[in-house]
Amino acid sequence: MQPDDVWTLVSGVWMMIAAALVLFMTPGVAFFYGGMTRAKSTLNMMMMSFSAIAVVGVVWVLWGYSMAAGSEGVAGLFANPFEYFGMSQLLGSSDLIAAGFSGTFAIITVALISGGIADRTKFSAWLVFCAVWATLVYCPLAYMVWGGGLLSEDGWFGQTFGAPIDFAGGTVVHINAGVAALVLALILGKRTGFGKDPAQRPHSIPFVMLGAAILWFGWFGFNVGAGSSLEEIGLIFINTVAAPGAALIGWLAVEWLRDGKPTSLGGASGIVAGLVAITPACANVTPLGALAIGLLAGIASAFAVGLKFRLGYDDSLDVVGVHLVSGIVGTVLIGFFAAPVSEDAALGLLYGGDGSQLLAQVMAALFSIVFTGVMTLIIGLAIHKTMGMRVTREAEDEGVDITEHAETGYEFGGLGVGGAFSPHHPGGGSASERIAAASAADPAAHRGQPAADAGSESHVGEPGSTRRGTVDSDREVETIGS
Repeated sequence: MQPDDVWTLVSGVWMMIAAALVLFMTPGVAFFYGGMTRAKSTLNMMMMSFSAIAVVGVVWVLWGYSMAAGSEGVAGLFANPFEYFGMSQLLGSSDLIAAGFSGTFAIITVALISGGIADRTKFSAWLVFCAVWATLVYCPLAYMVWGGGLLSEDGWFGQTFGAPIDFAGGTVVHINAGVAALVLALILGKRTGFGKDPAQRPHSIPFVMLGAAILWFGWFGFNVGAGSSLEEIGLIFINTVAAPGAALIGWLAVEWLRDGKPTSLGGASGIVAGLVAITPACANVTPLGALAIGLLAGIASAFAVGLKFRLGYDDSLDVVGVHLVSGIVGTVLIGFFAAPVSEDAALGLLYGGDGSQLLAQVMAALFSIVFTGVMTLIIGLAIHKTMGMRVTREAEDEGVDITEHAETGYEFGGLGVGGAFSPHHPGGGSASERIAAASAADPAAHRGQPAADAGSESHVGEPGSTRRGTVDSDREVETIGS
C-alpha cells in the first residue's frame, strides 16, 4: 500500500469517527434541552431532537446531500436535487463518507431550532417543519457557503464582498438555527405564564450538565473532522479546548458580578457559547485568538439571554441568546483575529489585514440572517396556517408529554401519571384528574403530595432578569442567577 493510500484510509476512518461524534451531539442536545424544560415537557423536547435525526437523515439521503454538495448548481443557490438522489451514484466511492459526515451537521442544525419553541409545539407540525426547512433553508445555505455557491470565492457574493471564512458552521449551523428559532418563537407566541410563572424553570440541571458534556465531547468531531493536515488538526483541537473554557469563565464572571453567584446552568451555557463561537474560526485563529473569541462570546451571550424578557419574545431555551449571538460573535471576530496560519491565509485586522475579511464576515452574517429569516417565516406561517403549529392552552397546561405522546418522563408517587398505557389508570383521563381521583380514594396517602410537576419546570424570569427565578410569598417572582 502506497503512502498516499494509507493517508486516504486513515483520513476516511477519522472522518467516520468524527461523523459518529457529531451524530452523538444531537442526543447531547436532547439532554441539554430536556433538562431545561418543565418535567411534563421533557420527553417531547427530547423527541424533537431524536426525530430530527430520523427526518433529516432520510431527507439527506434522498435529495439533501445532492442539493448541498452537488456539482450542478442552480443560480448559485442550491445544487440539482436529483444529481445524487438516493446516493446510488456514490456507491463504490469514498464520497459516501463525506456525505455521511456532512449529513450529521444538517441533523444537529435542525435539532437546535427546537429549543426556541419548547413546551408548546405540535409534534406532527415539527416533523413537517424538519423536512421542509432542511430542504429549503439548510441545504441551500450549505451549498452557498461550502458547496461552491453564492458565498464561495467564485460566487457573486464572494466576488463582491470577499469569501467569508466559515470552517465548521458559524453561518450554516448556528446563525441559521438561531434565526429560525427566533422566527418560530414569534409565530407561535409566548408560553402561558412566560416571564411570570415561577414554575417555568429547568427541572433537571444534571441533565443540562450531561448534555453540555456530550456536546463538548462531540464537538471535537464537529470542528476537527474536516481538518486536512496534522498541523491543522492540532490547531483546531487546541482551539476547541480553549474557547469554551474561556467562555465559561466569561459567563460565570458576568453572573458573579451581576448576581453574586455563579450557576451551573450558566457554566453549561457558557461552554456551548464558546463552542459555537469558535466553530467558524477554529482553523484560522491562534490559541490566544480562540481564548479572546471564547471570552467575548461568553460575556455577550450571558447578557443576551435576558433580552427575551425585555423585548418580549419567548425563546424558551435561549437558542437566540446562545447560538445566534455567539454565532455572530465568532463569525465577525474572524475579521479581527484571522492569523497567518498558512501561506495564503486571509488576515484579520490584528494581523495586518486591510479590513476586507472583516467586511466579508459581516456581510455573510447579515446575508444568513436575512435569508434564513425570510425563508423560515414563509415555511413557519404556511405550516401554522394550515395544520397549526401550537398546541391548545389546555394541552400546554396538561403538558405536551401527555397530550402529544401519551406518556411522561417521571412517575410521581404511583399516582398513574406515567402515560396513557400505565396500569395505574386503566380508565384514562388527564393527569390532574387521575391525581385528584387517587387523592379522593386515599386522602391520607396523598396528603401533602405535590402536584406532578410542581416546582420542577423550565426557567423563568421577568423583564431585566435572565434565566431562573424563586418565589417569594409577598411578591410574584424574584429573579436570581444568569
